[in-house]
Amino acid sequence: MKQQKSAEFDTYAADYAALIRDPIRDKFASSSRFFFERKIEVIRQFYDRQRIDTRRLTWLDVGCGQGDMLRLGQSHFGLALGCDVSEGMLKSCQDLQVRQQRTPEDIPFGDNQIDFVTAVCVYHHVPVERRPVLTAAILRVLRPRGVFCVIEHNPLNPATQLIVSRTPVDADAHLLRAKSTIGLMTAAGATMLDTRYFLLLPQRLYKYFGVLENRLTKVPIGGQYAAFASKTRT
Repeated sequence: MKQQKSAEFDTYAADYAALIRDPIRDKFASSSRFFFERKIEVIRQFYDRQRIDTRRLTWLDVGCGQGDMLRLGQSHFGLALGCDVSEGMLKSCQDLQVRQQRTPEDIPFGDNQIDFVTAVCVYHHVPVERRPVLTAAILRVLRPRGVFCVIEHNPLNPATQLIVSRTPVDADAHLLRAKSTIGLMTAAGATMLDTRYFLLLPQRLYKYFGVLENRLTKVPIGGQYAAFASKTRT
């Protein structure tokens, strides 16, 4: 599986930005930056509610790809790290602290080292039977009471379904509803902390009506969702 996924995304690396373009996506936001900014905003809002200063935390982005989210978010954390199975994608991360994974489930960091782990649009590329293994591997590197955040496409959103269905890099995608993600986390021994839907309003409207979207985070209509869980086992 590692060789297949690595080779697949190595092929995508040179033209990744073009391959993820879609007419609906392009109308929703002027560039990919908006999507990453919203993810970072959702994460920061979570920690603000917890009254935790993220500048004291070590953050690991599993499946970091070309490092776009790490670049935008690293200034908010004490240390920002990444890993990915694709050597080709990681070639764009020379300005970041990243490591290559030998297999999708092999997280190249030691036990109980990381305060916060994200897996952003990673699970829908992982075969269903391997998802529990990946979840356990991520929890292994988390410190006790550390937080794991899964961000995924929301299959209940029709526009999301359509975009994913015609995006080449998502040809193998099997989208997860939030309840499936929650089930993976709790089955691995994590304690759920929060789940939020976002990317409901396009960029031009979110600028003015973001407060409205932030009041609808519990309604499963946003294009993506973020599920946060805490490690409760050592």
